[in-house]
Amino acid sequence: MANSKRQLFIKRRLRVRNKLRRTNRGRMRLSVHRSNKNISVQLIDDVNGVTVASASSLEKDLGVVGKNNIEAATKVGAAIAERAKKAGVEVAYFDRGGFLFHGKVKALADAAREGGLKI
Repeated sequence: MANSKRQLFIKRRLRVRNKLRRTNRGRMRLSVHRSNKNISVQLIDDVNGVTVASASSLEKDLGVVGKNNIEAATKVGAAIAERAKKAGVEVAYFDRGGFLFHGKVKALADAAREGGLKI
């Protein structure tokens, strides 16, 4: 029988992450998580195992609390680009996890690029 949606998601996430780790050693990872109600992103330093910056649609100052649409993703992407600049990070690689690079995930990545983060 076919794999469940969750199993396929996990396989896709591991495949993406392992390919990115092989090709992008030493660079920061911009990791995206999308739920049904919110979207969040973290800038992670895998060498030291710490989160350098993060942004989420749950933050009240972004004005999109509880929304999970392209507008919210764009604001979260702009916020992470600004926070990455403050942390001194200019280059990162985009880890979409198991999510398809389409719609909200793509809007977040485009907003981060427009904010000055090189992905």
